[in-house]
Amino acid sequence: MRAEDLKGRTKSFALRVVKLATSLPRNRVGDVLARQMIRSGTSVAANYRAACLARSRAEFVSKMGIVQEEADETIFWIEITADAGLIKPKLVEGLLRENKELLAIIIASRKTAKARRERSGRTQTPRGT
Repeated sequence: MRAEDLKGRTKSFALRVVKLATSLPRNRVGDVLARQMIRSGTSVAANYRAACLARSRAEFVSKMGIVQEEADETIFWIEITADAGLIKPKLVEGLLRENKELLAIIIASRKTAKARRERSGRTQTPRGT
């Protein structure tokens, strides 16, 4: 998947998370869960954009680790919201599916970048030899 495609997909995901969060009941629990869900769900897109601007493969791998953590955390908040009965599980199935697909893409991308970084580090000869 191209970086621009994934940028668009993570942004669309963030918007879907915001819409879900705004549909939660306006009470103490709903407000807390909505805030957490918005924070982590929008962070996926924001941190992926930052990863795309990484100055090195190592920095990309590091930033993608943050994206991975935020995507996984968003799954948690969506599941908690459904499990707590604040929203019908059927209504979040599509969003959870997209979340898990994005997480799989992010993990694969991070592994690929990490493997390339390790391979390029082994093939270089030390300076002065």
